[in-house]
Formats: sequence, C-alpha cells, structure tokens
Amino acid sequence: MGLRVELFARIRRDARVKGWSIRSLAREHRVSRRTVRQALAAAEPPARRVSARSSPKLDRYRSLIDQMLTVDLDAPRKQRHTAQRVFDRLVDEHQAVISYSTVRQYVKARRVEIAFEAGRAPLEVFVPQEHAPGAEAEVDFGDVWTDIDGVRTRCYMFALRLSHSGKSVHRVFPSCGQEAFLEGHIEAFEALGVSR
Repeated sequence: MGLRVELFARIRRDARVKGWSIRSLAREHRVSRRTVRQALAAAEPPARRVSARSSPKLDRYRSLIDQMLTVDLDAPRKQRHTAQRVFDRLVDEHQAVISYSTVRQYVKARRVEIAFEAGRAPLEVFVPQEHAPGAEAEVDFGDVWTDIDGVRTRCYMFALRLSHSGKSVHRVFPSCGQEAFLEGHIEAFEALGVSR
C-alpha cells in the first residue's frame, strides 16, 4: 500500500506543479488513466477489493471431507489422508466432478480447523516484525583468519546490518575493542551515506 500512496502523491504533485494532462500523467507514471483520475480525486488509494470465491461443487462433499479428516485425528501419521487421497476417494466412491485444486485448498484449511476444534493442535500465531527506516541496526564482531605476510593471523570483522532494508557493511580490524567498535560505526555510516 505504501508504494501506491507514494505513486498517488507523485501523480498529484506533477499535476499541480507541471500542469500535465491526465494522458501525460498516465504515460509518465506508466499507469492507466483511470488510476490517474483516482489519484487526482483522493490522496489515499482506494482499498483493493478481494472477491470471495465460492465453490458450489464442493458444497455436497464438505461433510464427507470433514469426516475423513476427523477420522485422521486418531489414525497413525502414515495412514492419514493427503489431499490427493481425499480427491481420489471423492472421484472413485462418489463420482465427484470437481477440481483437485479446490479439494486441496479446502483440505488444507479444514485440517487445521478440525485439529484445533478437537484440541489437538495449537492455532499458529505470528507477530510480523516492522522496522522503521533508519531506526534500528544490528552490530556484531566475528572472528576472521587471514594470512598477513605469510603468517596466519586472527582478526575481527565488524558487521553492521540495517534492520529495515537489510543493507550491511563489513570491516576487518586487528581487535574488537572500543576503538574498532566506534571506527566501524563511522565507516559504516559513511558507506551508507548517513550524515553526521
């Protein structure tokens, strides 16, 4: 969504500052004229519509599939139904005329729901990580062995990685003391184009 908001802002700015026509804006920003009109009408892009797809052919077989997956809760792992096996049974035993992908998607969703309803599996939960640009970085030292004048020498690699973009800077120092730590930061900021 962020890129689309920026696109709308650029379109609105070019229309205001350069006075370009809708056709010129569409050509310049490589979007449709409809998108240009949307951008000129509102700063926020409209929310995308996600159509809910129904599978009417599957409705007759939902209870059968649920029964198979419920029985699988007590079956040994190797004897449980795969989506392919469920599909084959529907075709062979019930002469179902249905696509495999429809069955696969339903089995994938229902298997987790049935296990959760039976108290057998925890619901998967995750927390997405968000890092604001320039707000966080990770810094560490690692051991590096190099040959200096034919002598194997232990050195230390300073590594700074920005959490938002993943850009990183590496420098090798003879020690991992405070001087190397501070100098590594200075060189990393210069390499990344951060002003002092």
